[in-house]
Amino acid sequence: MAITSSAKKAIRSSGRKHVFNLRRKVALRDTTKALLKALAAKDVVGAEKLLPAAYKAIDKAKKRGVIKSNTADRKKARLAAAIKRAKVK
Repeated sequence: MAITSSAKKAIRSSGRKHVFNLRRKVALRDTTKALLKALAAKDVVGAEKLLPAAYKAIDKAKKRGVIKSNTADRKKARLAAAIKRAKVK
């Protein structure tokens, strides 16, 4: 357990940041899943409408340090490629 007052404060602030980071991660996962579910249902137009929201969630998670830069870029590229593949079919 923390002894010094600064360590106690660090624990409190870390807990608050943890909540925000979890929110960002959940938003990221939910938007990505919604887009992939639309693609699985052969709803390419709906998936294209969800793409900006997914990009926004990915970019916010990247900006806040929830995910790394390359991870964000990879996720965006894979979502775009999935939509492109669905259009071809």
